Amino acid sequence: MKIGVTKEIKNNESRVGLTPAGVFELVKNKHTVYVQTSAGEGSGFFDSHYRDAGAILLETMHQVYALSEMIVKVKEPIAEEYPLIKENQIIFTYFHFASSKELTDAMIASKSICIAYETVEDEDGTLPLLTPMSEVAGRMAIQQGAKYLEKPIKGRGILLGGVPGVPPGKVLILGAGVVGIQAAKMAAGLGAHVTILDINMKRLRYVNDVMPSHVVTELSTEYTIRKHIKTHDLIVGGVLIPGAKAPKLITRDMLKDMNPGTVLVDVAVDQGGCFETTKATTHEDPTYIIDDVVHYCVANMPGAVPYTSTLALTNVTLPYVLKIANLGWEKACELNADLRKGLNIVKGEIVYEGIRK
Repeated sequence: MKIGVTKEIKNNESRVGLTPAGVFELVKNKHTVYVQTSAGEGSGFFDSHYRDAGAILLETMHQVYALSEMIVKVKEPIAEEYPLIKENQIIFTYFHFASSKELTDAMIASKSICIAYETVEDEDGTLPLLTPMSEVAGRMAIQQGAKYLEKPIKGRGILLGGVPGVPPGKVLILGAGVVGIQAAKMAAGLGAHVTILDINMKRLRYVNDVMPSHVVTELSTEYTIRKHIKTHDLIVGGVLIPGAKAPKLITRDMLKDMNPGTVLVDVAVDQGGCFETTKATTHEDPTYIIDDVVHYCVANMPGAVPYTSTLALTNVTLPYVLKIANLGWEKACELNADLRKGLNIVKGEIVYEGIRK
């Protein structure tokens, strides 16, 4: 199969779809890999690395799309890429269709095969291609939240870990999934007091078992959310419904109950966000303020640490890329139920239920 890797063109997105090691494995399996020049530079992988791994370097994104049967990306295609996508071409990337009608309509019109990383699902219900980026984003949520609590950036002026004689900051985490647990781990490591909410008691029991005593769990209800937002300094939204829009757990009217300078970090922004006041931002201009509450809603948080993120992503996507390349998408999806769940749009038809809602 002819596989293409283009340079990501979304704002401040420096990750790349495949590492040189991934290219090497595909070439070893007798596939042809086209890589756009400088595609990996932002992640620390240079053209010479890809050439040495067996890739064919092409100057433009247009050339890569034109020659490739499958495109392996990181982020969803943007408007500039829509006309380049061909009928029956496989696009394997994060799509998050539920948050963009424009993207959904464009991919329907292209009649391509859209396989979304975020809906590939194992037998046990885990999302293997979303997990590593959720791990990165969960950890970054605390890293960024701690920074934006600083007064020069309009935060409350609180050091999350506190110091002797001064109590630590308080972190409220909505969702005890991968994002929530990684955020709790980072916040606890800094010495913050952490409250994590979820509607799944099994998850809360797990958190209670593995986290230190200054991480406390509570069943998530509107009442408990309204209670805790009055006293917590950093609030992280990490709720995910696979392939569908995230629920709005914090509404606009709740902002008035928060202390001025409270920081909201919405890790669910790719799925529409779990705060009513969420609007996607970029690493170039990451925050905005509503009712004296700082919002950090960067849609590609892991893009800020592209070396780590690209390695973590290729670790999990490469086995699936190889299956598709070796067998073709139809046979690969027939034989692998987890990959089959990644099919979102096929030749102009929506085949994933979550997008229709």
